[in-house]
Amino acid sequence: MNKLKFTGTTVLGLRRNGKAALGCDGQVTVGEIVMKHNARKVQKIYNNTILAGFAGAAADAFALFERFEAKLEAYNGNLKRAAVELTKDWRLDKYLRRLEALLAVMDKEISLVISGSGDVIEPDDGIIALGSGGAYALSAAKAYLECSQLEAKTIVEKSLLIASSIDVYTNDKIIIEEL
Repeated sequence: MNKLKFTGTTVLGLRRNGKAALGCDGQVTVGEIVMKHNARKVQKIYNNTILAGFAGAAADAFALFERFEAKLEAYNGNLKRAAVELTKDWRLDKYLRRLEALLAVMDKEISLVISGSGDVIEPDDGIIALGSGGAYALSAAKAYLECSQLEAKTIVEKSLLIASSIDVYTNDKIIIEEL
């Protein structure tokens, strides 16, 4: 039996003028079939002070969100410390090692990408981009940041819409959370 291949999503996050915004498209694709158009892949966590999004298997990501929130509680909301501790568990635990997802987490000061291969990456420019349309959204966001005075939420929305016009696994049903 062939294993179903889950493809695509686009998540983009950035900070500007004291605000942080993290957004995603709503498309869920299984193989070549669009199964859902309005999936929520971003959310506020830890008393609405941290934004979190994912690319990959939804059930895996939600299991990781739960564990990440527990780490945030254990480390009093210290985003970097919670990310490192989650990554340690993710690499060492037999159950967690099988989870297939990437997490994007951010607050008003820090942006991180967390992976099961042991990566906790803080991009130099603070922009997080994940998924099949991530490179398109990232490019658009960098251009908007350099050439406009648009707010973070608007840049995320416009950049995700550009990605949706290029990447077949990204749609224009955009969901954005903001701090």
